[in-house]
Amino acid sequence: TILGETHEEEDEILPRKDYESLDYDCCINDPYLEVLESMDNKKAQRYEAVKWVMVFAIGVCTGLVGLFVDFFVRLFTQLKFRVVQSSVEECTEKGCLALSLLELLGFNLTFVFLASLLVLIQPVAAGSGIPEIKCYLNGVKVPGVVRLRTVVCKAMGVLFSVAGGLFVGKEGPMIHSGAVVGAGLPQFQSISLRKIQFNFPYFRSDRDKRDFVSAGAAAGVAAAFGAPIGGTLFSLEEGSSFWNQGLTWKVLFCSMAATFTLNFFRSGIQFGSWGSFQLPGLLNFGEFKCSESDKKCHLWTAVDLGFFILMGIVGGLLGATFNCLNKRLAKYRMRNVHPKPKLVRVLESLLVSLTTTVVVFVASMVLGECRQMSSTSHSGNDTLSLQGMSEDVNSSIKTFFCPNETYNDMATLFFNPQESAILQLFHQDGTFSPVTLSLFFLLYFLLSCWTYGISVPSGLFVPSLLCGAAFGRLVANLLKSYIGLDHIYSGTFALIGAAAFLGGVVRMTISLTVILIESTNEITYGLPIMITLMVAKWTGDFFNKGIYDIHVNLRGVPLLEWETEVEMDKLRASDIMEPNLTYVYPHTRIQSLVSILRTTVHHAFPVVTENRGNEREFMKGNQLISNNIKFKKSSILTRAGEQRKRSQSMKSYPSSELRNMCDEHIATEEPPEKEDLLQQMLERRYTPYPNLYPDQSPSEEWTMEERFRPLTFHGLILRSQLVTLLVRGVCYSESQSSASQPRLSHAEMSEDYPRYPDIHDLDLTLLDPRMIVDVTPYMNPSPFAVSPNTHVSQVFNLFRTMGLRHLPVVNAVGEIVGIITRHNLTHEFLQARLRQHYQTI
Repeated sequence: TILGETHEEEDEILPRKDYESLDYDCCINDPYLEVLESMDNKKAQRYEAVKWVMVFAIGVCTGLVGLFVDFFVRLFTQLKFRVVQSSVEECTEKGCLALSLLELLGFNLTFVFLASLLVLIQPVAAGSGIPEIKCYLNGVKVPGVVRLRTVVCKAMGVLFSVAGGLFVGKEGPMIHSGAVVGAGLPQFQSISLRKIQFNFPYFRSDRDKRDFVSAGAAAGVAAAFGAPIGGTLFSLEEGSSFWNQGLTWKVLFCSMAATFTLNFFRSGIQFGSWGSFQLPGLLNFGEFKCSESDKKCHLWTAVDLGFFILMGIVGGLLGATFNCLNKRLAKYRMRNVHPKPKLVRVLESLLVSLTTTVVVFVASMVLGECRQMSSTSHSGNDTLSLQGMSEDVNSSIKTFFCPNETYNDMATLFFNPQESAILQLFHQDGTFSPVTLSLFFLLYFLLSCWTYGISVPSGLFVPSLLCGAAFGRLVANLLKSYIGLDHIYSGTFALIGAAAFLGGVVRMTISLTVILIESTNEITYGLPIMITLMVAKWTGDFFNKGIYDIHVNLRGVPLLEWETEVEMDKLRASDIMEPNLTYVYPHTRIQSLVSILRTTVHHAFPVVTENRGNEREFMKGNQLISNNIKFKKSSILTRAGEQRKRSQSMKSYPSSELRNMCDEHIATEEPPEKEDLLQQMLERRYTPYPNLYPDQSPSEEWTMEERFRPLTFHGLILRSQLVTLLVRGVCYSESQSSASQPRLSHAEMSEDYPRYPDIHDLDLTLLDPRMIVDVTPYMNPSPFAVSPNTHVSQVFNLFRTMGLRHLPVVNAVGEIVGIITRHNLTHEFLQARLRQHYQTI
């Protein structure tokens, strides 16, 4: 029985209907080669050193991408607001506010149109990209998710989306951009730049690529929030499904490189002080500090924890409502917008932009209140200047439609970049009226929910933070005004409100706690933030899933959860496995391989031999069958010899079963009667197998013996390996020995990674269908395997923790009876099989 594996299997067997409906493919891992030489110490050290260099380069490049996005967002936003502000000030006196609205619409619609066009070029660039990266790190990837064209469209599209006034953020797309950089940079090649080729032999495997994507995603979080530790925890908690100890240090190093690269350039560009490191991330919350004149003020007290818990409950409810509405919108778009021409998606984006612009302008003009400027607001200038803001508190206050010495509180929130509005809610000493905060929260909640999901690059972190900050500031105002709690610091409640709402939407706990602590640079906020996020997550989980999991489920991705439910242990591996297999023999004709590859979409095939009772007759008349039988006997002899050595060294009894199997004079049993054969095979956990002879095409005229023929399992071979062997002409003729077949090195087998040739592009005129391919040097002879009686929880843990894509089910005598893929371990599939199990009891 084969029970071990030397490397991961990175592929999946999906039926044609599932594959087409999902439009997803699975990662393909490096082939197993007998000719692969083991690394010596020097090669291993060189490989590890190059990996550290690549990790550092990923962090630096991710920081530069963040710098590019931030620079142009600021440039376009400042240009737009400067023109609109001067126009509003002039038209307030002249009565031409409609012209100001048209100017604002012109800017916003142009920017959003450009963002939508970029998404038409690369559709996967839409949205935040976090669900797609989560799928990739879980083992399933969307086509084009980590291409160079994707990161270009993503980075340019998000700066136009943010500059266009949409209620979106640039932090989510930064995570996707960092992941793309991590996937592409170590490869030194791109499908978009075919003519640029480098002979870089390292990291030609999906395992390394997956680790680099994890590091890139963490670097994106670190660059967005200036939180390298939070980025590492984000990659661990929300991103990677497979983690190891060595990866932790590399991911943290990559996050640090991204943070300090962005910090170095932003500090130098904005302050002219190169090397001062004053701006750690794209979004900074500033220093939370009570005014020295207010002796009663405290950042937070033990009494406030009760209010924070209540805010966490409300935040979880609001987040669940947000997710429910957005899910309904997403379903509506999938039914009524996506099937239509692509122009409809652009028109939808323009409609959202038009509505947002009109609402912002009218709300600022009609619903805003003129508030008296606080004399203490000047004390916040130094604090905000440290956050990299080019304006201080007073310069970010908008006086639209208000007389001197007053400001428009609604316009101050709407006619500022979202980061400036967050800082206003966190640090502005002047109060915002409860009515203004309530209307702002309601409008922002609805418009953000409508916006997330349209065909533009869009993040959700900053809109959620801003919406939650308004909610928290509203709670603080009510507690001060109606309960008389004078010790309350409004900035703390705004921060807790932001954490509660964001936690209720995305359902993150550990990583989000650390991100917020690093962004505030205030460790004393650790306990209230952690409690608030836990309560918000528990409350939201009572109603629905997080926003990213919802969008993953809507796309039908077979995402594996962390663990199965307890009741699933009523099922065994034999209950969930796929019994109908398409397999290959150790020595197979080219015509059979081509037929198998062209008529199936499986990405791996078991390599088997048949337990025939009349082997000797086949050996006399068919050279190909003889080769397969010889391989079968040699394989059994090798395993039996190892078993004898182990049994002798352990002074244990030898395996009589294996001794009988390797006896040179194998006793042939008379085939049983047909009516008894089915019951016998079921008792031995045999199931029907479609058969493909080495020299024949599939046939519907199989007898009962053929359908239930026992198959001895020898290994797995991937589709990519078979196609590579055919393309390179690795075969031998029947008149020759299999030793005459050419041998490919590991570098030659992985030369086309990650885009292997397709079998349908193969020129069949160049192949001799009667030639034979010996697949044994290239198969994986020791994959992980399970017994048919293994509990589902054990199967699931093995499959997920080891990063498998195929898990053969092998019985006690080494015969394969089925195979398990991620499709067989999804929650929906297990629930269906559990219902069948109850019905048969």
